[in-house]
Amino acid sequence: MIDNRTIFERKILIKRCFSHPKILEIGTHFDIPFFKDNNRIQKSNIDRSIYELATNLKDDQLKEVFKKFDPWKWTQFRGIKYTFENGRLVMSDSWKPFRLILEVFLKKHGEPAKEIIDIISRSKSGESELSIKRQISVRHKRTDILKLLEELAQKTLIIQTYNGDSIVEWGIPEENIPEVQSLLRGEAPLYPRDMLSETPFNEEKKGKKIDDYLIAEKKKIDEMDIEFDTYLNDLLNNRLEETLDFGKNFSIQSFVDYLKNMFGELLFFDSFLSITQQYGLADISIRSETKKGTIGMKTGFNLALFGEPGTGKSYSTRDLILGTTDGSVPAHGLPGRNRYAAGMTPARFIRIGQVYSSKAWNFIVPEFNDWFRSEGMVEILKLAMERAEIRYELHKEVVGPYRFSSYFSVNYNTQVFNQGYRATVKDPNFQAIEDRMMCRLHRLTKNRFGEIAQSRLRMVLGESDFGKTAQKIRDHLVLTHAIETQHTLVKNQFPAKPPMITRTMLEAIRKIRESIFDNLPNEGVPFSARLEDRSIRFASALSLIEYFRAPKEFIPISKDAQKYAAQFYIEEAEARSGVDLDAKEIMNNIGF
Repeated sequence: MIDNRTIFERKILIKRCFSHPKILEIGTHFDIPFFKDNNRIQKSNIDRSIYELATNLKDDQLKEVFKKFDPWKWTQFRGIKYTFENGRLVMSDSWKPFRLILEVFLKKHGEPAKEIIDIISRSKSGESELSIKRQISVRHKRTDILKLLEELAQKTLIIQTYNGDSIVEWGIPEENIPEVQSLLRGEAPLYPRDMLSETPFNEEKKGKKIDDYLIAEKKKIDEMDIEFDTYLNDLLNNRLEETLDFGKNFSIQSFVDYLKNMFGELLFFDSFLSITQQYGLADISIRSETKKGTIGMKTGFNLALFGEPGTGKSYSTRDLILGTTDGSVPAHGLPGRNRYAAGMTPARFIRIGQVYSSKAWNFIVPEFNDWFRSEGMVEILKLAMERAEIRYELHKEVVGPYRFSSYFSVNYNTQVFNQGYRATVKDPNFQAIEDRMMCRLHRLTKNRFGEIAQSRLRMVLGESDFGKTAQKIRDHLVLTHAIETQHTLVKNQFPAKPPMITRTMLEAIRKIRESIFDNLPNEGVPFSARLEDRSIRFASALSLIEYFRAPKEFIPISKDAQKYAAQFYIEEAEARSGVDLDAKEIMNNIGF
């Protein structure tokens, strides 16, 4: 029989560390009867699902869960039975040392400290400084409450929640409340009855909404996971054979033909990049034919469309991927894998970024310029794009360390000249951000203006008919992504295949490089070697389109993929250098 303390801690631990879809996956993995009788994507059973795991799993199985099912590594849990810190679960008591720290704190500050802690411990959702001031005894009104709260936070005895970019509430971790109350009252700890049963346990008071960034983002991720699972489940049940048939005939060139037909010879490349990035979000390690194993790169990449206003940047990064609300443009991107970040402040991004550790999703950021009004964002984003460790320290809090593993799709305006451009972001180090993205410069030429005007006219007249092809491409994208990421629903049906870079492509890149260098007027090179890395990532992501046409073990980077990667390389080199490069001539010289 599992004791009350164990049930109490397990329910909090599981809910804090795993998303709803992951909880359902765990229950299915261990053949717990409840999960056999319930739809794995049914949202209403979350509390019952947690209870079933908490009461059915043995400790050795719980250890296996935390090793195999990728918990939220940024979070922590400090109980008597279990401790979870730095992504690792141990069966140990972490309350005892915190009890000693708390006892010292109470002895040091006396009754005011005791009263503050008592007020906070009775609140499930935390208390603001103002609320504490209203509740505290008259005899302690002169106490510097904020100073005591900050000391408690520094000792990690309390936690902070946010509304906007300010700390607004202070709370005690749920697993520690019974022990804190027992210490204050000198009584045995009491555990809430709803925490010992299958009944729901809420993260908020009645009538009081929690606005904590991390809690809200976890809920958002749950919703997005369910969105993807629901779409995939529907595809497998209703459109699988149709999608497989489509995949056997779908090629890079047929994809290009579809986009050119919809948008024209110039505009198509923006959408081409944007949807290819969606394929790349599978984040598959790229294989080399010249040596065993991978080359240290993956298919995922950051995308930036920048240039003059009104050139269609937002359409390609937002409307085409997410679809428009009126349905005139169907969604072409992955369901539940694109986090639209309009209106998100840099401070919020820094805090929620830790929730996306070990995830390769896409952040769509319109008006990217606005993020750099906050001091220090260049360095933070550079670390994020490099998958380096992010640690953000303020006088009241420390965020991280964590590694951001998702990607960005952004657009922003720049000053564009006949040759080259100038970023309007004032930070002199902004170039370091551009250097870590696939960039596409938008000049409002007569030809581009004409294609935009024609496209909009067709849209107004209802002549833009995406037809069934849009649905088929999206189904192909979703199925390919699920296979390459080894999603539970397809894991044993299709093998994951890595894209494979060939000698031919490496030779093509060398020839492009030499042709570009021949056209540069000086010895200096106005772009970094990362441009070639991005070309390889782009070609590899593009190759995933041909999953169902490829050999059994890998996907060779085809000549078509090489061709469009070469086009990207030349065009970005031209934008960076401000030198006219004859792309057609260079492409012809290398056999494209």
